[in-house]
Amino acid sequence: MSFSGSPRLIKGGIVLLDANSGAMLRVIALQYNPDSITRTLQAQSVASDGHNRSEPLRLKGPPVETFKLDAELDATDQLEFPQKNQGAVKAGLLSQLAVLETIIYPSSQTILANHALAQQGTLEIVPMEAALTLFVWNSSRIVPVRITEFSITEEAFDPSLHPIRAKVSLGMRVLSVDDFPFDHRGSGLYMVYQQQKENLARSGQSAALSALGLGSL
Repeated sequence: MSFSGSPRLIKGGIVLLDANSGAMLRVIALQYNPDSITRTLQAQSVASDGHNRSEPLRLKGPPVETFKLDAELDATDQLEFPQKNQGAVKAGLLSQLAVLETIIYPSSQTILANHALAQQGTLEIVPMEAALTLFVWNSSRIVPVRITEFSITEEAFDPSLHPIRAKVSLGMRVLSVDDFPFDHRGSGLYMVYQQQKENLARSGQSAALSALGLGSL
């Protein structure tokens, strides 16, 4: 049973943009939102070894931030309505998995083109530029990321051995102004993300010293 007053559930996911034009290439919505996300932040201090007494409080840039999550995929419901879900009938979850996997692949077209250049004696072949990948987890968390860890556990199969249930584990490193030229679209998106954090921090109330059992410092 659903209630008209229930809030609409939004999904987390990944958006791929053309790194040069900013054109949207693909939107990938997670089938089920994960129950938890693990975030880590590592401060970038001037004294990386922790022994610089002259500038112990200076920061070189934003912290290195990472996200880790497990996403569940399940084709069972789709297979109950085969006429409406021919893709799932023919290949199970392979199409959905391929969409995620190919984020970290250079395109086969680029591989062939680079091979042709090498055969022609080209000395310097520029590596392929991947799409600008954004991790989206509500409107205040839209961050450019690089996928650093990717593992898939296929847990059930149809008679043709196509996976019909799987778990995808993703590790992502946030790309900040330290990773892009400052006028790059990725830098702009990161700055919006950081500024939203700062706005949230300003809206939080500061406790009194008395809460810590102190009268003064």
